[in-house]
Amino acid sequence: MASTTDPGTAAAERTGQQGGAVPAIALEGVAKTYRSGGEQVAAVRGVDLEIAEGEFFSLLGPSGCGKTTTMRMVAGFEEPTEGTVRLKGTDVTGVPPHRRDVNMVFQSYALFPHMNVFDNIAFGLRRKGVPADEVRRRVGEAVELVELGGRERTRPTRLSGGQQQRVALARALVNRPSALLLDEPLAALDLKLRQSMQMELKRIQRDVGITFVYVTHDQGEALTLSDRIAVMNDGRVEHLGTPQEVYERPATRFTAGFIGTSNLLSGEVSASAGGVAEVPVAGGLVRAVCSAAAGDRVEITVRPEKIALAAEADGGAESGGSELPGTVTEVVYLGSATHYTVAVDGDGGTELTVHQQNTAGPTGAARRGDRVRLTWRPDQSYVLPG
Repeated sequence: MASTTDPGTAAAERTGQQGGAVPAIALEGVAKTYRSGGEQVAAVRGVDLEIAEGEFFSLLGPSGCGKTTTMRMVAGFEEPTEGTVRLKGTDVTGVPPHRRDVNMVFQSYALFPHMNVFDNIAFGLRRKGVPADEVRRRVGEAVELVELGGRERTRPTRLSGGQQQRVALARALVNRPSALLLDEPLAALDLKLRQSMQMELKRIQRDVGITFVYVTHDQGEALTLSDRIAVMNDGRVEHLGTPQEVYERPATRFTAGFIGTSNLLSGEVSASAGGVAEVPVAGGLVRAVCSAAAGDRVEITVRPEKIALAAEADGGAESGGSELPGTVTEVVYLGSATHYTVAVDGDGGTELTVHQQNTAGPTGAARRGDRVRLTWRPDQSYVLPG
């Protein structure tokens, strides 16, 4: 069941710009409203998306943002109030779920407890009248794909949560759908198992080569798994891009705050030269690579791991860099890294988060109440669009 797609072709397809190739899934102006208490409530507001063949695509956002409703409209469990859903170019709006060439994996697994692993996986094939020999062969392939060989006669109640999730995946994949829809499938697992299953999902998707659409509220999970991410908020797509794009260059203030941890600073540009703007902020100066002119109001984000923290007495910043003086107010030791909260000087009450790897050992750590200076390069300051 391994994919035979040429790696170069697959990479080109996963950009979502396939030079005219028909996308696996397309949403055109899709909206969904419900009536609640006599009022219309908008769950999804005019979403346009194209998901490429063989892409691992994630819908990411907080609870109530519309991501699960969007997936359910792709599956056919919900019908859009407006807009069109297409699968491989075919309009399937109004087509019932069992007639759409997609399968869905739920958070609850939805396994049959009275059936063993083999029978759970074979259930859909038998319902379709697939010959017994073909059922055995395809179930055997699916079992090997999810690495459950030897467990075929075991009932779900005797499996771990991770093994049950593998059975649910095998049951969905054995039908060879054109796309697999996964609704927070790892949410019920503990942290270590969830991280292990993330790697397994990535491997399985790469082996079978079909389109995966993944719903999650976990930013780290989306960044780990996805070729592209649609960040959703209040029924709309706030940012669509690769994991690196949505993390390093967020399109909106919401994306900057929701994806990982971000420090947000605002101010008025005092000078601009050579593509670098200077913004006085909270007792210091922030420099950012951007096209803003003197007098412009800007909002700047800088990630905690980009910031260097040093004792105030250690000297000034490198020429052309940003520098903010402040006082450490909180220290959280996390083993491989330490997270600091620093109240920067000035009367605005601005606090920044700084993440530092623990490479210097305990003697190099700052303590609460220490005076420090924060520095980073101009290209590590990102000015939010608009």
